[in-house]
Amino acid sequence: MRSCCIRCSGEIHPLTVVYITLACTISSSENMRRQALLLAILCASAMGSVPEWGQCGGLGWTGETDCATGFVCVEQNEWYSQCLAGTSTTTVTTPTTTPTTVSTTSTVKSTSTTHTTTTSSSPPSATGFIKTSGTRFTLNGQQFVPVGSNAYWPALLGYSDAEIDQAFSDIAGSGATVCRTEGFNEVTSPAGVYFQLWTGSTATVNTGTNGLQRLDYLISSAKSHGIKLLITLTNNWSDFGGMDVYTAQLLGSGLPHDTFYTNPTVVAAYKAYVEAIVTRYLTEDTIMAWELANEPRCAGTNTAASTTCNSTVITNWAAEISAFIKSLDPNHLVAIGDEGFINDPIPHNYDYPYQGGGIGIDFEANLAIDTLDFGTFHMYPDSWGESGNDIAWGQQWITDHAALMTSANKPAIMEEFGLTYTGTQRSDDYATWYDTVISTGLTGDLLWQAGSVFNGTETPERRICNLPHRPGVHTTSAARSGAEGAWMSRLSCKLSNSTSVRVVILCDHWPEYIPYFPCRRLGLEPSSPKTAA
Repeated sequence: MRSCCIRCSGEIHPLTVVYITLACTISSSENMRRQALLLAILCASAMGSVPEWGQCGGLGWTGETDCATGFVCVEQNEWYSQCLAGTSTTTVTTPTTTPTTVSTTSTVKSTSTTHTTTTSSSPPSATGFIKTSGTRFTLNGQQFVPVGSNAYWPALLGYSDAEIDQAFSDIAGSGATVCRTEGFNEVTSPAGVYFQLWTGSTATVNTGTNGLQRLDYLISSAKSHGIKLLITLTNNWSDFGGMDVYTAQLLGSGLPHDTFYTNPTVVAAYKAYVEAIVTRYLTEDTIMAWELANEPRCAGTNTAASTTCNSTVITNWAAEISAFIKSLDPNHLVAIGDEGFINDPIPHNYDYPYQGGGIGIDFEANLAIDTLDFGTFHMYPDSWGESGNDIAWGQQWITDHAALMTSANKPAIMEEFGLTYTGTQRSDDYATWYDTVISTGLTGDLLWQAGSVFNGTETPERRICNLPHRPGVHTTSAARSGAEGAWMSRLSCKLSNSTSVRVVILCDHWPEYIPYFPCRRLGLEPSSPKTAA
């Protein structure tokens, strides 16, 4: 039997955005429960079992297949299975609702979809849609600053309406203006929540209560909490289906990953799904933008690239799909959702993020596409081999994208970023990167990613930003916050005339967050925080 040891360096549960270094203390039974939960997850991992939401199977999977106690391995599709709560050995269940049937007319079938609309008889005015103006976004003629986080999970993992509401309450409580989420879930067997079911070469869009109605509710909850959404329409990776499902179901297994971008039958099937989603929400101004895919590349999770794939392949695909969306939807912005690799290794280094041509992404070329409204890029220095130089490398990465943004005169968002390690080093890195975002004039940024705590159980969160629900903590009373063991910080937002706006924010035993969102959403710069007496 292996033993596990945790060295405490900060609670995994901020309430809002703050930058204070704290000693680690476990001052409440709730914190003790969370430490116990974390210990259980770490021990399960150390003993070779897969924790909740972890991958436990799929075509080409070579990792652990046994889930931790209390969880079972559930097949989402041929390529991806994950551990979910339960004790049954059955991994596939039949939904109780009937999805909308897709009509097909060919042997290898593309799809055309019927759907139900969620809009009212009096659709909202288009004046609430986000627009672009040079390198900035606007809302109703005023500058709109996109700051916030990602949360792929609220509509996909069977959470209740109340839990989705709490998730967006937590996100809004951080000062965020934007959340990036997923508008896809491809399956080959009907289990849990899914948005499109493949039966052979026939695709069926699920508009039932365990289908797009979950996305409907996510959008309505974001709207009620004042959050705009970026919604991605498929995945480069096998999580929740993605590109390889289309290719395998229509053409068979074993084909290069980039077949998705070039085969007419596959492209037509993807367009059919895009049309079903985009036309469902034509008048919904909570949606800021559609994103073509999460992190498109020449290669996928378990599928290799062809010998001919390069950045031109994905650039051409992005031009085609973005033009298609624009032909359907004049209201929403469109972006790729890519990692923003740069196809120029000089003068900085020869690391692979600067050799995007071979990976399939050329940030500068994609910015030049007329039907793409803004650029996107991601940043994970330690995962990309820059763990010994993460601060400086990240500064340069941000600076290079900001320069290309300015040259193209389009907005650009660093829409995913994070570090896998914790502690004050991560705090220092984030502080420096935020300074660089501001000094370079980058349009916006989104952390990876937000999470919440429901009845003592944490939602899936990767690397960063867990925003728990603790009733009563949202208060501006110093006495109340002190009694609950929370901390208070005061944030000064610098104004152009050198005056300041004082904003009171609370955090809950978390040393790693900078008082940033509340200033950035106003287009202001954060100054150094000071702990309240």
